[in-house]
Amino acid sequence: MNERFSASTIKNPLMPDEVIFGEKGVTFKERKVFSSSENFVFYNDIAGVEIDSGIFFATIRIKARAREHEIIIENFSKGDARKIKELILERATH
Repeated sequence: MNERFSASTIKNPLMPDEVIFGEKGVTFKERKVFSSSENFVFYNDIAGVEIDSGIFFATIRIKARAREHEIIIENFSKGDARKIKELILERATH
């Protein structure tokens, strides 16, 4: 059941962001040169998913209940971004 999506390595070849689907929720790994963060959100705590599409890549914004800031993961292919959004919304409604 664990599905994993990785961002493009063109913009960040060593540390791409990742989205990992689990049984009860989804993990978002944001990687930077000197730091990284990992956020786990239960499916039923996700209030919304937005996609900002550029020319080649997309940014995914996750709005979670009871969190002040949204989770932003970058540089995913447009197809992967749509699939991630679809899977999150599908599992959040059950």
